[in-house]
Amino acid sequence: MPEPRVIPFFNYPALFAEKAEELTAVMLDVCRRGAYIMQKDLTEFERHLAEFMGVKHAFGVANGTDAIWLGLKAAGIGPGDEVILPSHTYIATAAAVHFVGATPVLADIGPDHMLDPTSAESLISPATRAIMPVQVNGRTCDMAALQAIAERHGLMIVEDAAQGLGSKFMGRSAGSFGRFGTISFYPAKLLGCFGDGGAVVTDDDDIAAQIALLRDHGRDPETGRVVAWGFNSRLDNLQAAILDSKLKDFPEDILRRRAIAARYQARLGDLAELVLPPAPDADSRHYDVYQNYELEAERRDELRVFLEQRGVRTIMQWAGTPVHQFRELGLGEFSLPATDRFFQRCLMLPMNTTLSDDDADYICAQIRSFYGHMDKTAA
Repeated sequence: MPEPRVIPFFNYPALFAEKAEELTAVMLDVCRRGAYIMQKDLTEFERHLAEFMGVKHAFGVANGTDAIWLGLKAAGIGPGDEVILPSHTYIATAAAVHFVGATPVLADIGPDHMLDPTSAESLISPATRAIMPVQVNGRTCDMAALQAIAERHGLMIVEDAAQGLGSKFMGRSAGSFGRFGTISFYPAKLLGCFGDGGAVVTDDDDIAAQIALLRDHGRDPETGRVVAWGFNSRLDNLQAAILDSKLKDFPEDILRRRAIAARYQARLGDLAELVLPPAPDADSRHYDVYQNYELEAERRDELRVFLEQRGVRTIMQWAGTPVHQFRELGLGEFSLPATDRFFQRCLMLPMNTTLSDDDADYICAQIRSFYGHMDKTAA
């Protein structure tokens, strides 16, 4: 049996340690200039982020939740409106809809664990204003199907791409399909800062003008004069500088995540007890970046205990609860059998750029051992 080790689900100290010298220099530069709020570092990061995603506008905001909320406000979604979104998402997605006065309507997932277009279309009512695909786990939904539905029914697409930065569908970036898209820079995200942070991206000039006002107290960016009611949701300039530095290496980080996913696939793909996420390049329409590695497992809870005893930390995303199961929120009753089944079986393995090949092989060996399968030799 391999030597026991401890493999954290996410190595937070390594976020800084991996590039300590470079990041220290960035932070010292910002602090020495006294450049803390809405300075050139933010402007440069927004420009680079927009270029990376292939969109016209990017606005750094305080966090990913604010990004969704501000986007919905800018798009004019409010009381009396319904927004269709998957229940397989973080509560923030639904909360943003709730706090602009609209109603979240929860849809089921398909075989790839993403928003099921058929389920979404079945929930459309006269009050529906938008469909909000959630680009979860570093995969982009079937946007061709969702856009076709939106066009048939005269609806807008708005995207929660908090976990999708860098993923693509048919060559187009997650977050770039709708009236707006949103990104999260929470530390454990694909591109993480050292605190909270988020962004709204859009090709729509009217949405962009509204976001520019809403995030900064309603102040006109050109004159500094308050011309509308607004909020205080600005991405901290220090965090923007850190993110801009990290964005330079982000394509290499994505390749590393895809390599880990390929390693998991090679060593676990033959196990009937597991349903793995789609492998890299399994579908030419999708370019997945593996924010998380979320699978389905038989005897999930026993497997988690077994792995924990062997030093492998796992989690169930969102504490194992989809949005429609939060009964206290009064969202109503939804029949979502695929989502319910998934959350009885879902499990996330460690997936981040600090994970070594040896770590991934060790994890796979323990899983194979649990299910009574011989370990596969390293490729």
